[in-house]
Amino acid sequence: MSLRARLRNKINDEGYLILDGGLATELEAQGAHLQGDPLWSARLLHTNPQAVKDVHHSFLLSGANIITSATYQATIQGFIQHLAIGSNAAKELLASGYHLAIDAVKAFGSSMPAARPAMVAASIGPYGAFLHDGSEYSGVYAEKMSIEELKAWHRPQLECLAAAGADLFALETIPSVKEAAAMVELLREFPNCDAWICFSCKDGTRVSDGSLFRDAVRVADRSTQVLAVGVNCCPPKWVESLLDSVTALRNPDRRWVVYPNSGEEWDTHHGWQTSVEMSTTIAALSDTWLKQGAALIGGCCRVDPDQIGQLRRHLRGRCPTDDLET
Repeated sequence: MSLRARLRNKINDEGYLILDGGLATELEAQGAHLQGDPLWSARLLHTNPQAVKDVHHSFLLSGANIITSATYQATIQGFIQHLAIGSNAAKELLASGYHLAIDAVKAFGSSMPAARPAMVAASIGPYGAFLHDGSEYSGVYAEKMSIEELKAWHRPQLECLAAAGADLFALETIPSVKEAAAMVELLREFPNCDAWICFSCKDGTRVSDGSLFRDAVRVADRSTQVLAVGVNCCPPKWVESLLDSVTALRNPDRRWVVYPNSGEEWDTHHGWQTSVEMSTTIAALSDTWLKQGAALIGGCCRVDPDQIGQLRRHLRGRCPTDDLET
């Protein structure tokens, strides 16, 4: 059975699938020092892969149906540049991010035989994540790059992860319609792989480069390999408005995917700042998102395993057939 068919069957059976939360921020909560590191969580693929595997396990234990690999900021060029290793070693390290997630899923299945089978999405971040200058939240770099240049940048990462066995890509925090168009074209070179595309956004109607979210969705819809389109790493309060803006684009063959951050804001001098607007949890907001057509729901930065567990328990109350054991 194809990946598309398996995902569709799971969604049809349960009405939703739960994603994991913020991998990097959970690693930090467990003691990792990642702030300011140009490799971010991908650094631990080299220095402490067991910590990555342990966090994967914690999200699976909390109820995630799909976990994402620790490869968002992992690139061949980045590893060569920041770890002083060769090309082959960089490719092996990138592939190890996917293998770690697969190993975590297998170990979880062995220890929890009654649990529903989990899946792995291979994370691919935008070019701006490699630049490590915050431009994944503006997309400004895309203005000076061609579609072919963007494809050439992303191709080595997709090639490496596909060779490692990945058949589902999470194309995440994409700030630019142009970069999304490049990724949609690039997917054609990997006909055995599917993907979801999530955009970073600047408000309740626009992605980070200023384009309307509905125009970004139309770009993603050019590919039959794109299983879901949505947003990630934005404040939860924006999700309802963003999904409202694309109501007319809903169709049975493509679902919405949403995994916002906790609603906190990062301050370079004082760290994460809690907002008074955080009183409504992702679990509570998920009711509205489901009504709007979201079928893949999780969290991003600062959404920890406990919050994913709350989301799972909340959604299970809506769907008694979800018998995932914890």
